[in-house]
Amino acid sequence: MRRAVRTILLCALLGALPHGQARAADAAAGPVGEPADPLEQLRQRLAERLNNARTVTRGSPYDLQVVGRSPVAAAAPAAAAPRPAPARPPARSADPDAWAYAGATGPQAWASLSPEYAQCAKGQRQSPIDLQGGFAVDLAPVGFDYRASAFTVADTGRFVRVAVAPGNHIELGGRRYELQGFTFHRPGEGRIDGRAFAMSLHLLHRDAEGRLAVVALLLDRGPAQPAVQQVLNHLPLERGSEQAARVTLDLAALLPADRRYYTYMGSLSTPPCTEGVQWVVMRQPVTLSPEQLEIFARLYPQNARPLQAAHERRILQSN
Repeated sequence: MRRAVRTILLCALLGALPHGQARAADAAAGPVGEPADPLEQLRQRLAERLNNARTVTRGSPYDLQVVGRSPVAAAAPAAAAPRPAPARPPARSADPDAWAYAGATGPQAWASLSPEYAQCAKGQRQSPIDLQGGFAVDLAPVGFDYRASAFTVADTGRFVRVAVAPGNHIELGGRRYELQGFTFHRPGEGRIDGRAFAMSLHLLHRDAEGRLAVVALLLDRGPAQPAVQQVLNHLPLERGSEQAARVTLDLAALLPADRRYYTYMGSLSTPPCTEGVQWVVMRQPVTLSPEQLEIFARLYPQNARPLQAAHERRILQSN
């Protein structure tokens, strides 16, 4: 029984050998007709197979070949260069002539409308201010040389502006400033010791070297003002237009009887907010009637720049 099992296993092993190795194993058997020892045949065939494994040629499909990679192939693929961000179109600047007293182009945005308006936000001597703690000193009176003049009234879309004929000027600090014209603002721009006023009137002057001076009149409720009524009588029919007056305007009649004043260095209160402007604020208010105030209120309910920081500026007041 055991011999039969061993013979079966031997035959299975021999059947798994290649044909050439099987023939070599047969040759190891004894003479023809003499039974070969199966175990001896198995040992011979296994030894022959091991010898053949040692002498396998290099081209055998069972060879293990290691092929080196070239430096270029072995290198990690280069990271793709980052694409530059698409260029953003330049921001569209606002129209510098579109400044207003309210809304998106109001005083808080003036500086962003044009590089020329930068002083409106960065300036340290801006106007208007609250005139507090002024030094009372002996200031020379302002030399007003105003006379009856031809004039034109314009409704600019921001305020009522009056242009006057040449020939009117003031003497201030040894300089002569020619009157360019004046504008109305509601409510009054600037305060005196915290007191606000219904309106203000700004008379703009320029000297031969381009320096500016503003004489500010504070307007309050009271009797009618005849010179202001002359202006109202010549209002143009449409906003954005102007009207030449048929008569002359007595500019001296605009001024209060008391010519004492405050003075400080400030700026234009409209863009471009240019600094280096000397302000002269008359201490005595000028009155307008309720009817006159109502006309301005209907034309421009609000066209005044808010108060600006004083930044410890020196304020003088005449005795």
